[in-house]
Amino acid sequence: MQKIKELGVGAVAKRSGVKVSTLHFYEEKGLIYSWRNKGNQRRYHPEVLRRISIIKAAQKLGVSLASINAAFASLPNNRTPDKDDWQKLSNIWQQDLNKRINYLTNLRDLLTGCIGCGCLSMSRCPMYNPEDILSTQGSGAVILEQNDDKRILPE
Repeated sequence: MQKIKELGVGAVAKRSGVKVSTLHFYEEKGLIYSWRNKGNQRRYHPEVLRRISIIKAAQKLGVSLASINAAFASLPNNRTPDKDDWQKLSNIWQQDLNKRINYLTNLRDLLTGCIGCGCLSMSRCPMYNPEDILSTQGSGAVILEQNDDKRILPE
């Protein structure tokens, strides 16, 4: 069986399940790499399929492209992650996911009451923000933004 040495953009798009424009976007962001053949057509190493799979899996977890790019850049010679690399990356992303789950769980549990924005627009807000003391800490949902992994509102 002959090993595939390179793939065209259409083949990569079909095999990975992403649009050609997405491949161009990923390349523009430095997440994947290609080269041009003599006919000026993009060509990719087959390992780009693994990179795209990792990108798609991480995005489904809510990992930003900037974080994915930083993770790829942390690998020696910016290589495509192998099984061990994936384990390390997924552990880091799992910790971030757990923080977001806690944050969203707290937000969900408090959604029918005050969400800690300090806006004074709800009858309960004076309890959490008497005399608008939170205005000195900034605008918007200051309590909400302070403690991602703790209770959003003070006890």
